[in-house]
Amino acid sequence: MTSAPRIDTQNWTLNSQAELPPSVLFGETELDLWPYRPRTVALLRRYARASVEVGRLPSLLGREFFRSRVTSYSMGSFEDVVIFVTDMEHTIEKLDAFDKKLVAMNVLEEYSVPEMSRLLASPQRTLERLLQDAIDQLSRILLADGLLERLPEVQENKQ
Repeated sequence: MTSAPRIDTQNWTLNSQAELPPSVLFGETELDLWPYRPRTVALLRRYARASVEVGRLPSLLGREFFRSRVTSYSMGSFEDVVIFVTDMEHTIEKLDAFDKKLVAMNVLEEYSVPEMSRLLASPQRTLERLLQDAIDQLSRILLADGLLERLPEVQENKQ
């Protein structure tokens, strides 16, 4: 009897990953990116405030009205604010349309997941997962573009 040829799945996985751009290779699982979620959300909130300071609505919202807390913070100079807003707009443009909508509703407009579930007529648990995936994707893009610094890696002690 002849047996089927054995496929080396580990080699195939490594070869397929080598073809992907570096921004996709980092953080293949949500476990790799979950520590960045609060920092990414904080950057999005800062972006929303900075956009209003510059005199424009955040690109995620278009012309829609949004409810948001406006607090004061300092950021070097007006030029720094404009550069930050422009960089964030270019980064956000890399997300797909539904991810943009989820991020805008939850982070910028401050809708809760149950409210989003009612408005989008989608299961709450699904939206929770998709929202986390969208934030992880944005974190991945921010890391690749250098707008978010990598956290130091923790080395485990093996005794």
